[in-house]
Amino acid sequence: MHSWEALLLGLIEGLTEYLPVSSTAHLLLTEELLGVKSTGRTFEVLIQLGAILALLTVYSGRLWHLVTALPSDARSRRFVMAVLIAFLPAAVIGAAAHSFIKNYLFESPLIICIALVLGGIVLLFIDRLPLKPRYHDVMDLPLLSALGIGFCQCLAMIPGVSRSGSSIVGAMLLGADKRTAAEFSFFLAMPTMTGAFAYDLYKNWSLLTPDDVGMIAIGFVAAFVAGVVVVRYALDFIARRGLSFFGWWRLLVGGVGLGALAVLH
Repeated sequence: MHSWEALLLGLIEGLTEYLPVSSTAHLLLTEELLGVKSTGRTFEVLIQLGAILALLTVYSGRLWHLVTALPSDARSRRFVMAVLIAFLPAAVIGAAAHSFIKNYLFESPLIICIALVLGGIVLLFIDRLPLKPRYHDVMDLPLLSALGIGFCQCLAMIPGVSRSGSSIVGAMLLGADKRTAAEFSFFLAMPTMTGAFAYDLYKNWSLLTPDDVGMIAIGFVAAFVAGVVVVRYALDFIARRGLSFFGWWRLLVGGVGLGALAVLH
């Protein structure tokens, strides 16, 4: 992998991680197009740290207020519990299925493209449903709803599904409005992506070379910069415009990918 390829992939990670389009799919398909493959498929996971830090940076004030309120505010404690409960399914299933996901699902462009197309159809369908939201503040989501969102998030272990997409759709179906669903997805990303980063680093650190570390560092910085921009504007965009734009984008990328696979094979 060259420096410019790591930079490009980092930008793609930062631009797509918090949008319902599947950053992993975009990374893997771009790598397929460029003809590059990272050691142990670690680059794609480890550069997520840049996107995580982007989210923590933008939400630093909100997080500090939440932490300082924990001792005295029952509502804040319940919200933190909701995020942790939502994280649990991915933690358990992700650890159990890690090898299968990395060795098989990450290696199938066909599965990725099909998931992109099916996910696009789902987003277009959900955006047109006459849903009647009951929750308009991320702090008010019930614990049982949070658990349901956590199980929905697990669908994103299939590359192309999208972690943010599955959690946003799950939250909307469970009564959240679009903005609340997207914001809960942001908070849920913090433990989920941190856990995925830590587990992948633990499993593969011995495989990494100095060159790998250098490329990951470039991708990390690019993902951080792009992620800050996206996190600042994504909530308002989803609240105002909904999910249809992302649904059509997924259909375009997945359709082009399927067409390319048909021609090449």
